[in-house]
Amino acid sequence: MSVDASLDPAGTTGPAPHVLRGRVVTPARVLDDGVVVVVGATLAWVGPADRVPAPWTVPAESAGTLLPGLVDVHCHGGGGASFPDAVDVGTARTAAHEHLRHGTTSLVASLVTAPRDVLLARTAVLADLADAGDVVGIHLEGPFLSADRCGAQNPDDMRPGDAALVAEVAAAARGHLVTMTVAPEVPGVADGTGTADARADVLAALVDAGALPSVGHTDASAAQVDVAVDRAFDLLASAPAARSGRLTATHLFNGMRPLHHRDPGPVAACLAAAARGELVVELVADGTHLADDTVRAVLDLVGPGSVALVTDAMAAAGMPDGDYRLGPMAVRVADGVARIVEADGSTPPGGGAIAGGVAHLLDVVRNVVAAGVPLEDAVLAAATTPADVLGRRDLGALVAGRRADVVVVDDALAPVRVMRAGAWVA
Repeated sequence: MSVDASLDPAGTTGPAPHVLRGRVVTPARVLDDGVVVVVGATLAWVGPADRVPAPWTVPAESAGTLLPGLVDVHCHGGGGASFPDAVDVGTARTAAHEHLRHGTTSLVASLVTAPRDVLLARTAVLADLADAGDVVGIHLEGPFLSADRCGAQNPDDMRPGDAALVAEVAAAARGHLVTMTVAPEVPGVADGTGTADARADVLAALVDAGALPSVGHTDASAAQVDVAVDRAFDLLASAPAARSGRLTATHLFNGMRPLHHRDPGPVAACLAAAARGELVVELVADGTHLADDTVRAVLDLVGPGSVALVTDAMAAAGMPDGDYRLGPMAVRVADGVARIVEADGSTPPGGGAIAGGVAHLLDVVRNVVAAGVPLEDAVLAAATTPADVLGRRDLGALVAGRRADVVVVDDALAPVRVMRAGAWVA
């Protein structure tokens, strides 16, 4: 929590500093009376209020609770706009800004399973959005998924693993592809054939493209997931430019074969890999996708350093109940829960699969804390761990030297002000 040596404590050069006082949540602990000093776009100092170096002046009043800017690595939209349906940067930006004003200062835009030409076109739009700094990367949820665990995605567009398509998507993403959800049992995904070229499996192609494989929408056995995790972990370890040494699991439990004591399936395999430090599990801990007891159990088992809280939000985040789209699928939001409906608006047999979330990541943090998880653990899983997944050591924590992303919240953990890169944006 010391002064960054590259910054001038006297503030004699550059912009005037922001000095914020309040309850400060750091990766190590919560400072009941702390100070965050921002100089330019950087956190210059973070520490107890009674140790602030001169000549910075400590404000008399508390601003509230200070959190790092949150990092959501799985989000399909918000504010009425959907990344999988956005044909222009302006529409996609609407979704990104909906989450920004609620405290998510770093957002990965997620697509869903779609035909090749649609995936390439949408990826190109999101690459423009990433170039502009509105999102920090692109995630493809599919198309190499299990039709048996399709969830809210169109099984007709799912296909065998295709390393050449991965390379095409990566080229369209122009360096912004950060992760892709894959089902290990799908042929061509984790076969381990060849090297990172058109003959390779999808795991090798993703690592070669600088992206992380993410296990999800899978009906695989535990053994199949173990083999895929081992292969991906080894590939990442041998890739000097890999953004992270750990792969991920897309919204653990959701879109997966359920855990059974005689057939543990992907859930048990992913938890074990997370406990070994080989994988980070996503949790959609919004009170709808998972029981609070499940969230607490996973955090107790693997710790917040191996959990990334995500929203899996779709266009309805921040919007009223009603009818929306998620790629080719029709979605109806009722009582704050999004579910797939038939094209004619009727409810499918079984009630319709949950079609993503409608929460902001700060809402997820609030729900997790209300469930009994310590605030510092919830924030670590919503900011620091996902930043590590992205390989962004400049984000995700109130630590001197990192980018000045700060979320001021009130006692109820509702957003008051949002700063990104040293500028107030909400």
